[in-house]
Amino acid sequence: MTAALKRYGLGLLAIAITFVVFVVPLIFMVLTAVKDRRESAKLEFSWPSNFAFLQNFQEVLAKRNFMLGTAFINSTILTVASVSILVILAAMVAWILQRRRTRWNGVANFLILSGLIIPPAVVPTIWVLQSMGLFKTLPGLILVEVAFGLSFCIMLFRAFIASIPRELDEAAVIDGCGPIRLFFRVIFPLLRSVIVTVIVVQSVHIFNDFQNPLYFLPGDANATVQLTLFNFQSQFTTSYNLLFMNILLITIPPFIMYLFFNRQIVAGMTAGAVKG
Repeated sequence: MTAALKRYGLGLLAIAITFVVFVVPLIFMVLTAVKDRRESAKLEFSWPSNFAFLQNFQEVLAKRNFMLGTAFINSTILTVASVSILVILAAMVAWILQRRRTRWNGVANFLILSGLIIPPAVVPTIWVLQSMGLFKTLPGLILVEVAFGLSFCIMLFRAFIASIPRELDEAAVIDGCGPIRLFFRVIFPLLRSVIVTVIVVQSVHIFNDFQNPLYFLPGDANATVQLTLFNFQSQFTTSYNLLFMNILLITIPPFIMYLFFNRQIVAGMTAGAVKG
């Protein structure tokens, strides 16, 4: 009886902490987003006396020549391109590292772990992008996102590929498959669960990225959704109703993606961890 009460008590405590940490801020954000400017400036957790949802929504969209629409397009292109490259490149690198044992494997493993441990350096990265003519360009930021996310994706793919029998590779080679055909026709379809995990995790991360676009893609024409938060803040005043409405709008796409694919994320993570 005591053990059961303790177990249920811990469960209720976890639910309460989750509610306070995640649900309460979400409710506060929604309530502030539908208030007028005067009432939202109080930053109170209260029911709005005057709903201004439609007015705030229209003002956020029209701000600075519909900058939010341009930002959504830029963020979508950035996310789709970066995640596509990450999935293909990380899966191929992980397959080679897992299947071929050479004296360079230790160096490759060290570099992959370094990508997870060593923090990115902004100034040298800007210098490299400038020397390549890619600074302040969307392709340059795509390369930055791919470089920063590659190590994590390789480790996920490599753990899962370790569970695939080598006999499949050997059978495909006997049937006449070359390396490229072997990977895309035999190995890649088997990585479905971990591919979904990488797509969802990296899409949410890149779409919500604030730091990299701020440093490597400055300019209003290149703005991503996170940078539109500056539209409603100044040195002396902040339109909290518009700011929170903007946050609400840019939070909806990754939130919906996570709701639909959360089981696939867990499945991909645990499959790679257990089978690897």
